[in-house]
Amino acid sequence: MKKQLFLPFLIACLGFWLTSAGFATTTAAERPTYFELKVYHLKTSRQEALIDSFLQRQYLPALHAAGIPTVGVFKPIGNDTAADRRVYVFTPFTSLKQWEKVDKETTAKLLAAGGAYVNAAYNNPAYTRQETILIRAFDEMAGLTAPKLDAPKNERVYELRSYEGASEKLFRNKVQMFNAGKEIKLFDRLQFNGIFYGEVVFGAKMPNLMYMTSFANMPAREAHWKAFGSDPEWKKLSTLPEYQHNVSHIDITFLRPTDYSGL
Repeated sequence: MKKQLFLPFLIACLGFWLTSAGFATTTAAERPTYFELKVYHLKTSRQEALIDSFLQRQYLPALHAAGIPTVGVFKPIGNDTAADRRVYVFTPFTSLKQWEKVDKETTAKLLAAGGAYVNAAYNNPAYTRQETILIRAFDEMAGLTAPKLDAPKNERVYELRSYEGASEKLFRNKVQMFNAGKEIKLFDRLQFNGIFYGEVVFGAKMPNLMYMTSFANMPAREAHWKAFGSDPEWKKLSTLPEYQHNVSHIDITFLRPTDYSGL
């Protein structure tokens, strides 16, 4: 009888110690299940400055107030000289219901607040196009955590990848490769500092999946992918007959976090 009473007490104490020591784990309810990847397409430095100001001073604070603690904001490497400048905003949600609620509340709040972004004239717009991609997290993706990188933000490399499939069946096969095939676990073991892994629910390049990994700098990125390509587990996985021809096109974008990014 004493042993039966002692075991729950011990478990409760252990849980309290882990939480107070900063080792709290992400519960199933807290784990993000959907991601919104918003892409602002810009032409001028004026537009970029306007978007930066809006995101930092209005949009992110509104999301934080709505219960979204972590939002990533990124720009492509070489963005300053690109004809199509872009700003990527990555926002995690625990459910579609939360996404709908937050979107409705923040939109109303921001429109009411006004400002240079909201009140931009039709002939002098804040951006040339706004693109939104909705992504569902893979089953094997762990909770969202900031990458363990010591390098300054202006040296870091975040690699955003999109894998398209030639058919829905082949696409599902690649998704299975990431989950049941343990490709995500391989990335984790090789310390790719994964930000997210998921399948696109709504987007322009379907059927496709997207994921983002992060590195201290470009040499570190090259070293990690070299280790990945020569890893025995990957060599075995990539040669299995059931996982052949499941990617028809790959897009790779190298990004850097803004100073105000939460990731």
